[in-house]
Amino acid sequence: MKFSSQRVALPYFVAALILFTGQIVFGLIAGYQYINGTFLFPELPFSVSRMVHTNLLIVWLLMAFMGAAYYIVPEEAQTELYSPKLALLTFWIFFLAGALTIVGYIALPYDKLAAWTGNALLPTMGRGYLEQPLPTKIGIVLVALSLLFNISMTLWKGRKTSLNMILVGSLWGLALLFLPSFYFPVDTVKASYSWWWVIHGWVEGDWELILSALLGFILIRTTGIDREIVEKWMYVIVAMTLVTGIIGIGHHYYFIGAPEYWIWLGSIFSALEPIPFIMLIVFALRILLQRRREHPNRAAMLWAIGTPLMAFLGAGLWGFMITLAPVQRLAHGTNFTAAHGHLAFFGAYAMVSLSIISYAMPLLRGRQANSESAQRWEMSGFWIMVLSMVGIALTLTGAGLVTVFLQRTGANPMAFMDVQDQARIFFILREFCGFCFLGGLLAYLYSFSIAGEYTFDRETRNALNH
Repeated sequence: MKFSSQRVALPYFVAALILFTGQIVFGLIAGYQYINGTFLFPELPFSVSRMVHTNLLIVWLLMAFMGAAYYIVPEEAQTELYSPKLALLTFWIFFLAGALTIVGYIALPYDKLAAWTGNALLPTMGRGYLEQPLPTKIGIVLVALSLLFNISMTLWKGRKTSLNMILVGSLWGLALLFLPSFYFPVDTVKASYSWWWVIHGWVEGDWELILSALLGFILIRTTGIDREIVEKWMYVIVAMTLVTGIIGIGHHYYFIGAPEYWIWLGSIFSALEPIPFIMLIVFALRILLQRRREHPNRAAMLWAIGTPLMAFLGAGLWGFMITLAPVQRLAHGTNFTAAHGHLAFFGAYAMVSLSIISYAMPLLRGRQANSESAQRWEMSGFWIMVLSMVGIALTLTGAGLVTVFLQRTGANPMAFMDVQDQARIFFILREFCGFCFLGGLLAYLYSFSIAGEYTFDRETRNALNH
């Protein structure tokens, strides 16, 4: 860590890990409710546990992205953060607003929460991932403006690297793409458009740029590779992401009442969306082979190299399997989508967030790298979480196949609940994988509690300080 103001990233990273743990716990509750529908009913019905699970996902990733920005931008700009106090104030506002929102989901019926938070004044609630009450949405905008002001002013007064420009620019895009969440017309077609502009615009467009910037920063710091090489790759990846992601949004327009030409545009361009992830894999492996030093933080390197591989599996391969219109006609609304969503979110965005936390957390705590014992625990957590998430994706894919064959095809489709019974074994296996994933996360968290610092030789320490 080169600048004292980078320490403001620490509470963001800690909060992100706490919220991540909460997300997994509520995911296990929701997963068990697939097996036993009366579990915790009526105190915590599936509609609420699922809503909390997905909202915690969004909040903890935003926390991690903001912490990463507050850590990376000053170091890249070679200057202190414009206002550390504003960054800390922003953290507490965001954290408390998120916590109160989750409490509201659990403590109040959703219609009553909507009535008490002014949804009648400007209706915005009720769509998946965007269930937040109006005050929370306004708070997210204010928090985003605070972040953007702080990092933009830091960038303005400091060194302007390509990596910093991409990161700050993509965070501006993240904020702007959230604005359609305030547009919720009665017309369901228009409402679907605005919903997908936020959801797809984030996860299959703008967030991929954030992913590229975070991954590029980690690889520059851990491999000693020339910055010019990394930045050239990033430009190409960013260009391909924008080309495929913007038009590829059409694969969400197939059945919402949009013009028929979106079936062709959506199928063609969304089929190209795996290309940026393939390029990320080639980029990461090439940088690894050309590295100039062996960084002592092997755990962070493992997360960094694993990120593009898992991102390709989840967002690329699993996304491609269901993206073409003829396939989507049968797979839409099945657990195929859940399989793709789980693997894509974890592989692309959770893993890169854990990568930057793994790299930065020791430095924020005054260590060059965690001890070998701590890193063994962390790397064990990596493999348990990765294998468990692959298991979750495979079991949900199996459940999706059951739905397609028993309900979507054939002359005598079965009733929905009968199909669910036939897929029960897959939900049981998914729950088992979920508990394994929680175990891997706990191993990852435990690694930060182990005292001690990595033992360096003099040459390695000098190279790192340089």
